[in-house]
Amino acid sequence: MDLRYPIGTFQYEGELSREVISKWIREIEELPGLLQEAVKDLDENQLDTAYRPNGWTVRQVIHHLADSHMNAYIRLKLALTEDSPLVKTYDETAWAELTDYSFPVEGSLLVLEGLHNHWADLLRNLNLNDLQRTFTHPELGEVLLYKNIGMYAWHGKHHLAHITSLLKRRGW
Repeated sequence: MDLRYPIGTFQYEGELSREVISKWIREIEELPGLLQEAVKDLDENQLDTAYRPNGWTVRQVIHHLADSHMNAYIRLKLALTEDSPLVKTYDETAWAELTDYSFPVEGSLLVLEGLHNHWADLLRNLNLNDLQRTFTHPELGEVLLYKNIGMYAWHGKHHLAHITSLLKRRGW
């Protein structure tokens, strides 16, 4: 198994469909509970264990998910209220080195719970025209909202798999 991509990379070239969007929204909505369940019994040393050599710790992954998904939610709202807005990038690695990534994970788990509730509710209320809206990413170019929903459904599962595969390998 590739420890960097335990569920593979994000792939979706299909047509927009309500079934696919609904599945992605459920995955976004379910992530916080699955993440809380995965880490509930971990001690501080386990939270500070990297999921792979030279990778982030479980703690850093959880904080990263909160930061990344907040950015995704803001980009969604910008795309819904502006015409293909230019969004800002951020240096994920530099953010992971900031002192708040050493804080207890409970705060980020709470952020994810609230954020994902709002996010899923907003996504459920989008129509097909909304889902075709875009934002412009400096590195990726024009990004369709419906594909971005899939990307972040994958992103949550991707990082959850980093944690759960570590737990399995370590017998935790």
